Amino acid sequence: MTASASAKAAKPVLEGLDGLVREPFSRRGFVMTGLISGFTLATTVVHGQAITTDSTGLVAGDVQIPTADGQMPAYRAMPAGNGPFPIVLVIEEIFGVHEYIKDTCRRLAKLGYCAVAPEVYARQGDLTKMTDVQQIVSQVISKKPDAELLSDLDATAKWAAASSKGDANRLGVTGFCRGGRAVWLYAAHNPAVKASVAWYGPLGGNRTEIQPKTAADVAADIKAPVLGLYGGADTGIPVADVEKQRDTAKAAGKTVEIVIYPDTPHAFHADYRPSYRKQPAEDGWAKMLAWFKTYGVA
Repeated sequence: MTASASAKAAKPVLEGLDGLVREPFSRRGFVMTGLISGFTLATTVVHGQAITTDSTGLVAGDVQIPTADGQMPAYRAMPAGNGPFPIVLVIEEIFGVHEYIKDTCRRLAKLGYCAVAPEVYARQGDLTKMTDVQQIVSQVISKKPDAELLSDLDATAKWAAASSKGDANRLGVTGFCRGGRAVWLYAAHNPAVKASVAWYGPLGGNRTEIQPKTAADVAADIKAPVLGLYGGADTGIPVADVEKQRDTAKAAGKTVEIVIYPDTPHAFHADYRPSYRKQPAEDGWAKMLAWFKTYGVA
């Protein structure tokens, strides 16, 4: 059996989760990482259909972004030219800036964007050794204040414009799963965002003191056009909730478009997992690029 066939046949650990194998170090409250290639213990299996994008013609690699309390690690990919380049913030799933997220940045860079994926959970813990989803959510994800998340994204956008040949006047944002939730929140937070694309971002969930609003709570407050890409067979995000999100935003006079792919599961763009669906993933990618062009990012 070939390595590719073996990967396809292997049963992934905690399917649906993904992350990065990293060596942590502490600085000003961050549990920082070296951002080495790979995946956490939760997703050691990478399936054969995983897309690999080279860095030819790009400036791509690990960077450090200044924040109020230290240097936040991130991955940046952009064309090797002079710029300025339109900026796209790429917001990770809940397991870090691993190879899939990096590859997404490189795909965008090949199209002329400065794509930056910040490690927004770097302060909360070391995901490298976590394999239990309850532990990950309770000890890391639920501990991330939304105010800090939004501040991290602000810092990333500022850094991209000041230190990475990015054009502050052409700022877009996209994110996957939990990162899709962050897209909705950030679209309601930063009026400088030109266009946003949320891939199957959760709309509901618990409200807490540090995470006081759900994505549904901010539907009427978005300041940037939002494209939402969802799966009709996503067991965690009911289609009725997605349609309500659209209707609430439109009733408030906001620019929003929702695409629901029939018989499509959660994480359909995640090409390293069995949840990947080629046609919806490619169609969603094309719609994302068109959205960025229509609303002034490209």
